[in-house]
Amino acid sequence: MQSSQNTQNYSEDAIRTLDWKEHIRKRPGMYIGKLGDGSYADDGIYVLLKEVMDNAIDEYMMGFGKKIEVTVEEGVVTVRDFGRGIPLGKVIDVASKMNTGAKYDSKVFKKSVGLNGVGIKAVNALSGNFVVQAFREGQSKRVEFKRGEIIAETDLDDCPEANGTFVSFVPDSLIFENYTFLDEYIESLLKNYTFLNAGLAIHFNGKVFRSKNGLLDLLHENMTSPGLYPIIHLANEDLEVAITHGNQYGEEYYTFVNGQHTTQGGTHLIAFREAIVKTIREFYNKNFDVSDIRTGIIAAVSIKIEEPVFESQTKTKLGSKDMVPNGTSVRNYVLDFIKEKLDNFLHKNQEQADILHKKILESEKERKAISGIQKLAKERAKKVSLHNKKLRDCRIHYSSKNERKLESSIFITEGDSASGSITKARDVNTQAVFSLKGKPLNSYGLTRKVVYENEEFNLLQAALNIEDGLETLRYNQVIVATDADVDGMHIRLLLLTFFLQFFPELVKNGHLYILQTPLFRVRNKKETIYCYSEEERLKALSKLGKNPEITRFKGLGEISPDEFKNFINRDIRLEPVRLKREDAVKDLLDFYMGKNTPNRQNFIIDNLVIEEDLVNQ
Repeated sequence: MQSSQNTQNYSEDAIRTLDWKEHIRKRPGMYIGKLGDGSYADDGIYVLLKEVMDNAIDEYMMGFGKKIEVTVEEGVVTVRDFGRGIPLGKVIDVASKMNTGAKYDSKVFKKSVGLNGVGIKAVNALSGNFVVQAFREGQSKRVEFKRGEIIAETDLDDCPEANGTFVSFVPDSLIFENYTFLDEYIESLLKNYTFLNAGLAIHFNGKVFRSKNGLLDLLHENMTSPGLYPIIHLANEDLEVAITHGNQYGEEYYTFVNGQHTTQGGTHLIAFREAIVKTIREFYNKNFDVSDIRTGIIAAVSIKIEEPVFESQTKTKLGSKDMVPNGTSVRNYVLDFIKEKLDNFLHKNQEQADILHKKILESEKERKAISGIQKLAKERAKKVSLHNKKLRDCRIHYSSKNERKLESSIFITEGDSASGSITKARDVNTQAVFSLKGKPLNSYGLTRKVVYENEEFNLLQAALNIEDGLETLRYNQVIVATDADVDGMHIRLLLLTFFLQFFPELVKNGHLYILQTPLFRVRNKKETIYCYSEEERLKALSKLGKNPEITRFKGLGEISPDEFKNFINRDIRLEPVRLKREDAVKDLLDFYMGKNTPNRQNFIIDNLVIEEDLVNQ
């Protein structure tokens, strides 16, 4: 009987055809990835800006306009380029008709980022207000939209402004709730465009970004410690690379296709990593282990391809295997380039070749020293099943190809009470819990050997599955969840030291976070407010009036599982752990986690605040 009812409900009336804007608004993840609120660099509001910028950059790459003006003020984003300008008769079509654009004509746009005529329409549909104005040969056409619907347009007007296109948009508050643009993420996005387009000037809110040396400047901007040897910078018309090694573990890459930051890599990165190994082995005439060659590498790769194929609309991973139109494979093109250019460079620069050789030999020596321990550690980790109390795993694991799997996360916490509360409150599909036993070891200044000798570190590494790099990472978000007291802060510092020391790429690729949990609960009979700071506590007291009940949470274990659901699901507050150029990791770790020094003692004394003072402020 039930089957019959279901068949009856599935009728012609159940079949719907959505117009272009309805489909984008109903399924925004298909077009811009996750929505977010602006707290993270890959949140949707930055993708909207990127889509508009891509069109302006494509104009520059075709040789039109050397300046782009960008403003972000009070949630309103404007982009003005000085390219050719949209043909005036097609302004409406370009902004509101799917599969419409000049990018289908490779003669007009060669090696461009936008190929499918989708990006600018997505911005239009997902904006509460969207304006596009084209300037061509002394005339202009302006159209204004609201959530994809035209609300105003002008006839062709005489206009003395220079050729180009102006776009203004405000992300729709019905789609993006309580969002905030952060200049830090915008500036990083804009700087990358200048690194990839030497000679381009981008003006942003009174600042000007430009680059003379391309990827060389990009590495200098992003490296948090000096390279072991001067950066090797190699380029031709379609491929540019910058390479060095640092005193760090892991591999660090910045990859781009036609100016698009492919944060998930793809065929060009796979080819580059293979080419580096092959070329270095042949140059030194020794069959070095792959890990010894690539450990500590810091590199940027930018390739230009006609009609690139990406694995999603957000274009974070290249899927192309061929270099259109000549049919040469991406792999062979990159291999031939590196083999010729890097081999020639090393032959001509003996000092840098010697430093690189020394680095490889040091990595080899360390790897061999821990090989026995490593094997035993792997066996020990395998015996710790996924059902062991150490790791309460989730069902869905990280995959850059799948939007749903991007939600996969793991909470690293200390103690049975805290991990128990999170375990009972979590989403078992996407949230895992790893429970530490006591305080982790201070790993600063130690070698990779300690990761295998220390049971906690070994099991944590195995749970994350990052021994051989981030390609096998099982969780998109690695969340440190500790109490908001002195012991909790100490554990947090020890974990951060561990990741920065041995897996810095986890931090630099935006996977590491700190869980923010409330310090206070303020409530009366009608309302409960959770407060994450003293300022929020005072606001709650003011709002709830006389004599509300105030609870001070000192540990995660004090928060019931039912309450915890409020903090780790939809309303979760995560503070990303980020590294900037000015964050000299070695100096930071040496100061905070190295040997006790008078300078650190003085710092602690100068910044000492007693908890009772905080509560009484």
